[in-house]
Amino acid sequence: MNAKIFILIMLLAVFSGVAQEDTQKLIDQLSVDEKIYLCIGTGMDIPGIPAGAEAPQAVVGSTKSEVAGAAGTSYPISKINLPPIVFADGPAGIRIDTVRPQAPGKTFYATAFPTASSLSSSWNIELAQQIGQAFGIEGRDYGVDFLLAPALNIHRNPLGGRNFEYYSEDPVLAGEITAGFVNGVQAEGLGATIKHFVANNSETNRTALNTVVSERALREIYLRGFKLAIDKSEPWAIMSSYNKINGTYASENSELLTDLLREEWGYEGFVMTDWFAGLDAVAQMRAGNDLLMPGTEVQFNAIKEAISNGTLDESILDRNLTATLNAYKKTFSYKGYEPSGVTDLEGHKMVARNAALEGMVLLKNENKVLPLKSDAKIALYGSASYETIAGGTGSGDVNKAYSVSVFEGLKNAKVHLDQELTSIYEVYMKEERAKIPPKAMFFLKDELVSEKTWTEAELARAAKANDVAIFTLGRTSGEFQDRIEAGDFELTATELELISDLKKAFATEDKPLVVLLNVGGVTETNSWKTLADAILLTWQPGQEAGNAITDLLLGKANPSGKLPVTFPIALDDVPSSKNFPGIPLDPNAEKPSNPLQGIPSEEIYEEGIYVGYRYFDTFEVPVSYPFGYGMSYTTFEYSDLQVESGATISVSFTVKNTGNVAGKEIAQLYVSAPEGTLEKPSKELKAFEKTALLEPGASETITLEINPESLASYDDKKHAWILDGGTYTLSIADNIASSKLKATLEIEATTVRETEALLVPKKALNTLSKN
Repeated sequence: MNAKIFILIMLLAVFSGVAQEDTQKLIDQLSVDEKIYLCIGTGMDIPGIPAGAEAPQAVVGSTKSEVAGAAGTSYPISKINLPPIVFADGPAGIRIDTVRPQAPGKTFYATAFPTASSLSSSWNIELAQQIGQAFGIEGRDYGVDFLLAPALNIHRNPLGGRNFEYYSEDPVLAGEITAGFVNGVQAEGLGATIKHFVANNSETNRTALNTVVSERALREIYLRGFKLAIDKSEPWAIMSSYNKINGTYASENSELLTDLLREEWGYEGFVMTDWFAGLDAVAQMRAGNDLLMPGTEVQFNAIKEAISNGTLDESILDRNLTATLNAYKKTFSYKGYEPSGVTDLEGHKMVARNAALEGMVLLKNENKVLPLKSDAKIALYGSASYETIAGGTGSGDVNKAYSVSVFEGLKNAKVHLDQELTSIYEVYMKEERAKIPPKAMFFLKDELVSEKTWTEAELARAAKANDVAIFTLGRTSGEFQDRIEAGDFELTATELELISDLKKAFATEDKPLVVLLNVGGVTETNSWKTLADAILLTWQPGQEAGNAITDLLLGKANPSGKLPVTFPIALDDVPSSKNFPGIPLDPNAEKPSNPLQGIPSEEIYEEGIYVGYRYFDTFEVPVSYPFGYGMSYTTFEYSDLQVESGATISVSFTVKNTGNVAGKEIAQLYVSAPEGTLEKPSKELKAFEKTALLEPGASETITLEINPESLASYDDKKHAWILDGGTYTLSIADNIASSKLKATLEIEATTVRETEALLVPKKALNTLSKN
């Protein structure tokens, strides 16, 4: 070993030991009651709980409004100089209130960045880190210590209600983007919390849902991204999920939180619950769920009783407090930092705008309709053109200073808009919005204004007067509820009719139709995509939505995003649709009035490892748009593939811009394994990289490195990672269905790693197989 590296390792070990000793001295000063208080939060106010619904009783504490709108705080203890530590939501921006009682006249707006699905569509790890740094700065300036983000659950099914908060159907892409984001957040001194650990892939009855899943699917699909993110970014905290995993709540599961997370993976941060998760505070303490949030009196009493009667050893509290206090000592509050209350909103809006640009995906561009000419006359249709959806609701919402609609973005660019049409829409939107009652609870989805209908004559006038029609299709997303098929995944009859009528009217004048998909998750496109001349997937792109969309429409920027998910032809084509979002154990059970509760249900992951493209590609099921797909205004050529194998597998190649405009390309490495002891998907993503902005004729050599162990599959019977021997095919591609370069590699069979039998299903599973 290099002498300098050895000395560094020894110094780190010494410093770690000193830190642990210092933490123990703090713990030794605490009474049992103080220890318990530090193992639970100080409670929270819950806006929007319906009248008559029983809300959990919070621990009484003066710190609940430390930062107005924050999700929770820890218990302060002055004798060890521990202030309240502040936790705030925010997968798309710091979620806090815009005003504070102690600061009259001041505002505390946060930047609304693109949602996670948009960010992952950029496939840009450096961009994720840059956004994370902006989060870190805003957290510091506004008095937040821990960000309750990012969320990297898998897009198992298109109807997942919080898919907008999650990155991808692929764990490698999700894990890499997460790691980049976390590194950015924590570089600025704000603690990141990766969540929801684990297999929390649906919202329906989430607090009472038992996820039944094989060891292999857990390890290869649902845990892999977490492991990758932990290894590459060392997040300060992890949030356990609401659901049960094979019969045991995640927050009460020692096999998950201690045996796997700490002992097998070596994680050294702390674990907190999701808000009000689990039923048994004592079991949560034993499992290694160090902090129960937001904290209730019931939890305090349960833990104190267990300590008193000897069913819970005080040493368990000490163990848990060691993890939390080690993290707390890194925070702004513990270090005595005084937040300024002012942050760089101007600078961060440009970060948000650039991120929105990189995350948009051009799905179709017939006859190079896009980019539009700067003097094009535009007929702008669709409610979402005038109320463009910046992001989702619930804990993923952001209290932002503004949000730019498509209409406003086009106006800002001074393009020629059909004034007669926009004037009608402005009146219509105002009148229809006034008819929609305010939502009962803050975390519910916002209701959209329904689409306006148009006569044939009205459409004919617009087609004659303008050069192009743009229609924006909008979909909201929110917490506590999954999407539905009719009118959400699928288009409504009114929406389909409007697209058809627009196509007919504008095609008559030999003019194109452009459709913008302002959505939080996958929508059905196959039935109508032939009617559109161009389709741009904008996702929910944050507060700069309209400006960023306009930049792409006018060619001020070149689309460079690619899909992090598959767009299926129909919902029934998705294998998890057979059991999503779970089946109530009692079909006659009534829905609780408290939205924090759910009906006991079970969701069996019968598709096993065949999630997303792993299913569609392996079983050769046609799709509307494949994973990794996205168009550009330019073209690229791949060449000079070279593969070297040793301790790591090194794959290098060259990407050249062969078109006429500058652009970025996303190169993807897929690996196909030989037939072996375990069946496998036909190919899997193992690495990727986004090029720099390449001018016409310019090229870039990319080198991707993968560990041979990452090619192993998990054997449920042996409880081990097995690397089959034989010929592996390496494909460099611009999407899962389009290989550009190929090479083969011979690998010897080996057992990579044996593990404990953890999280084993309690029932036999009839998982999907290609055999």
